[in-house]
Amino acid sequence: MDDVYVLGVGMTPFGKHAERTAAELGAAALLEALDDAGLTLGDIEAAWVGSVFQGMAMGQRALGEGGLSGIPITNVENACSSGSTAIWDGAMSIRAGVYDVVLALGVEHLTGQFRGAFTPDESDVEAQRGLTMPSVYAMRAQRHFAQYGTTPKQLAAIAAKNKRNAVANPLAQFKKAVTVEEVLASRMIADPLHLQECAPVSDGAAAVVLVSKKKRDALGGSRAIRLAASVLKSGRSEVGLPDMTVEDLTGRAAEEAYASAGIGPDEVRFAEVHDCFSIAEALRVEGLGLFPHGEYPGRVVKGEADLDGRLPVNGSGGLLGKGHPLGATGVAQVVEVVRQLRGEAGARQIHGAKVGLAHCRGGKAQGVEGTACTVNILTV
Repeated sequence: MDDVYVLGVGMTPFGKHAERTAAELGAAALLEALDDAGLTLGDIEAAWVGSVFQGMAMGQRALGEGGLSGIPITNVENACSSGSTAIWDGAMSIRAGVYDVVLALGVEHLTGQFRGAFTPDESDVEAQRGLTMPSVYAMRAQRHFAQYGTTPKQLAAIAAKNKRNAVANPLAQFKKAVTVEEVLASRMIADPLHLQECAPVSDGAAAVVLVSKKKRDALGGSRAIRLAASVLKSGRSEVGLPDMTVEDLTGRAAEEAYASAGIGPDEVRFAEVHDCFSIAEALRVEGLGLFPHGEYPGRVVKGEADLDGRLPVNGSGGLLGKGHPLGATGVAQVVEVVRQLRGEAGARQIHGAKVGLAHCRGGKAQGVEGTACTVNILTV
């Protein structure tokens, strides 16, 4: 199986883009990634495009807007993991020897499609009784409080950290740092989660160009970053009453990714983690084995997850600071990891970064732990 490399990356600013369509955003990310890779439209052999609420043939519309057509295009919907699943699909095609150059694109225009709190599918019995995603994570936060002594102030520190990091990211939706006190003073959404602890409604797109080792060598791609592992897992059927503070799905995906990359969690230098809510970052970081179970919120207060800390988490600003256009999120995480490993992250650069991890988990389906989870590990 051939090695896979990220040769080019592109990303639009995340935020509210009333003046641009989803197709226009996708085309902008595509063309930037091609320019970054030093390739042309004609070099792309196939494409996978992730989105959630964009309707039929989003990939054909976005790529067509950018001038790319006639190649195999696969549209991917896998909840918040749609974009990162597109990366997994593209990487698998290269590892199988089918293609040498492929595109993975994620795109979403939520402000034109969605208002209010995200909910499970209307067929879900819990959704029929009023369950929303904020309420799911509020319950998980309350359980973390009871089980580990976590406090609202510690969770607020996670949001404050990510909003602070976003200030240094020119593509982030939020440009203003907030204090822990300001997080706690923001409107309560689902106790104990405040408005500043919930990911916003966002528009945006991100793209990566993946190539085989043979193609990288032929192009002399000195800036190419190795995709050492790309893993996709779906939730198992839930039986009984699971521990809401344990991310089994994240843990299984991480375990396979570490084995595939030939590393342990102690070798990860920094991580981009799916922080749709402040408590989600804690659950995922602990599930990845990057911090001891039950300890992450307290460690954040001590600065261990800051840009200059022991293991920086969400240096881009994460979903809480950078924004969360669902289909684009997983690809944007990989874009950030690539730029960090190249030393191109500017004021948020993590020094000495050699191994980065991107984790994206999305959705809820009745009877299973979670819809999908991806873990991508990249190395220089």
